Amino acid sequence: MSSTQVYLILGASGSGRREVVADLVSDLVDRGETVATFLATSESPSDHDARLGRLERWEWTTEHVIRIERPEGTTVMFFILDGARNPVDQVEAFRAWLASSGAELARIFCVVDCRLAHREPKLLAWYDACIHFSDAVLLNRRQDVPNKWMSDFIDRFRSQHIPCLVEYVKEGRIKNPALLLEPQARRMSLAFDEDAVVLPPGVVFEDETDEEDDEEAGERSPDDGDEPPGEDPYFQRKPGGRRVREIPDIAEFIARRNAGA
Repeated sequence: MSSTQVYLILGASGSGRREVVADLVSDLVDRGETVATFLATSESPSDHDARLGRLERWEWTTEHVIRIERPEGTTVMFFILDGARNPVDQVEAFRAWLASSGAELARIFCVVDCRLAHREPKLLAWYDACIHFSDAVLLNRRQDVPNKWMSDFIDRFRSQHIPCLVEYVKEGRIKNPALLLEPQARRMSLAFDEDAVVLPPGVVFEDETDEEDDEEAGERSPDDGDEPPGEDPYFQRKPGGRRVREIPDIAEFIARRNAGA
């Protein structure tokens, strides 16, 4: 690899992201790569941290800016988002960081906590957003999840012709790490394309629909294609600053899961 390659990891806290990354790190180290993993300061320590290569923490500022210090000599980075906060806000901030970092985006992965998604149907909109940005979807925590639900979940984004890979995670491992790590874009989002239009901070998409139309828009499929060209539909904002496409607050569902509700 001629320059530092970055893999962005989406998914809810507690979904097994670090054990998956640890498996991928092992594969890369065997190939002679120097790997660093960046974890949000808000994420609690894990038994898997010792297997993540050089572990660093990244900071999410009050201005929604990502601050990190990239170690010298690193050839591969894994960047794990804060799994209890809005992933769209973080992906947008990550894109700004990436543009100034000199690193290259290899792929974006979404690790799905299938048990959580099965118990919380309202979270489908949250996963829709994550999958929109993802090159690969990694299905984890599948114990006690009905096969029909798994099929319906996959069919949900297959019916939207989203080209991402789908892989099953078994005991924290991926069947074919080399295939997953191949730096080939398979995501629906064009936000990281070289010719992507990036609106300056504070610029919003003027939405002239009324409140009733807004409610109807919220019921449409995430990729209906009615957004203005250039900017990613999940990044667009209405006058006043709210996102055109809003997603659930993942923190509420994580708290309920952790409480055993």
